[in-house]
Amino acid sequence: MRRPPATNTVSPRVVTVLSLSPNRDDHTSLRTIFDRSEWSLFGESKWALRVCTGVESALTALREDTIPIVIAERDLAPVSWKEMLARISLLPDPPLLIVTSLLADEYLWAEALNLGVYDVLAKPFDASEVIRVLSLAWQHWLNRHDLHRVRTGQRKAATAA
Repeated sequence: MRRPPATNTVSPRVVTVLSLSPNRDDHTSLRTIFDRSEWSLFGESKWALRVCTGVESALTALREDTIPIVIAERDLAPVSWKEMLARISLLPDPPLLIVTSLLADEYLWAEALNLGVYDVLAKPFDASEVIRVLSLAWQHWLNRHDLHRVRTGQRKAATAA
């Protein structure tokens, strides 16, 4: 006997966000937000935080796993967030980059968004703003992948005809 398609038994998707900062307080604040907040837009998803304190360890993690979102401190000595953006853009499936800063002024916002950063978060973190930005970034990531699947399917259909 065939079962109907499972609707309530679908396991939740794990959305991993990589936090890249030399400041451990950033990671602690984000972990607290992840653990204590309601994710109303994607309540069915499980949100996981992966922590890296250095650029090389972050790049290794991004090469090993598909991580859709990176939250990176503006000052990542010895490299800048711009260098991090350039390096992750070379990955086969680059994550969206969100830059954080205590000095999230208009200049940083304009420069970061013009260069391809997904968004900028001011510190100290506001839980509702972090949840809003990450939820929208996740939706953007999903839409980008759906569009890629549609285009790939169209190309396959065109070549098969």
